[in-house]
Amino acid sequence: MSFRPMLNQRTVAPIAATLLAGSIVAYPKQTVFAEEPRDTRKPIYDDYPTETPAPAAIPKPTPPAPASTVTTSPPSSPTPTDILTAQVRQARLFLYSQSLAAENGFNAFLSRALNIENAFTNTVASLAPSAESGERLLPGGVYVVVAAMAGSIVSRNRGILLRTASPLAFGTVAAWSLLPVTMRNISDLVWEYEKQVPALAEQHLFLREKAEHTWHTGIAHSGMARQQMEEKIGDARKKLEELVSRGH
Repeated sequence: MSFRPMLNQRTVAPIAATLLAGSIVAYPKQTVFAEEPRDTRKPIYDDYPTETPAPAAIPKPTPPAPASTVTTSPPSSPTPTDILTAQVRQARLFLYSQSLAAENGFNAFLSRALNIENAFTNTVASLAPSAESGERLLPGGVYVVVAAMAGSIVSRNRGILLRTASPLAFGTVAAWSLLPVTMRNISDLVWEYEKQVPALAEQHLFLREKAEHTWHTGIAHSGMARQQMEEKIGDARKKLEELVSRGH
């Protein structure tokens, strides 16, 4: 065995051991990659990162609708069915309008009749005397009717004018004497109706003034006649006393 090969084996072993120890010491504890790890790599199809929300999608403009083509068909003549339908419709509308007019007229007539009845009832109720007046219609009305019958009996053999006026005069005098409140209410109601006719109202006022003047004149004349009669009776009494005194 030569010297050179032995020297090579002795020198090679320590060098190999030194290299092995250096490689163990220099061996890294964490793997170093030249690229990113495969588990953290993003797919190539993702448009946006997962950390930020995706923006709202922009609506695509809708294309304008195509203008509809208006097809004008030539006017066609109405069929017999259409003509019959139009005539039936007109007849139904005519019948409906006539029935509605008749119903409205009947309702208006009933309303007028009810209004007249209410007005008549209220008018008759307003003519009755109040309870404070103490006037009663039942016995007073009977006496008025008896007085009117007495006037007709008195003028039985007279002319037609007197036979017509006597019951009215007797009944009116008895009514004003026995039922003054009722007669005043009646006269006020008659005056309200007479005021609607000016000529009749003026005639009524004229006759009333004449009647009042005649009544007051008659009362004055009766007073004067009574006074004259009393004076004449007094004179006759004096003369009679004088005659009696002379006779003694």
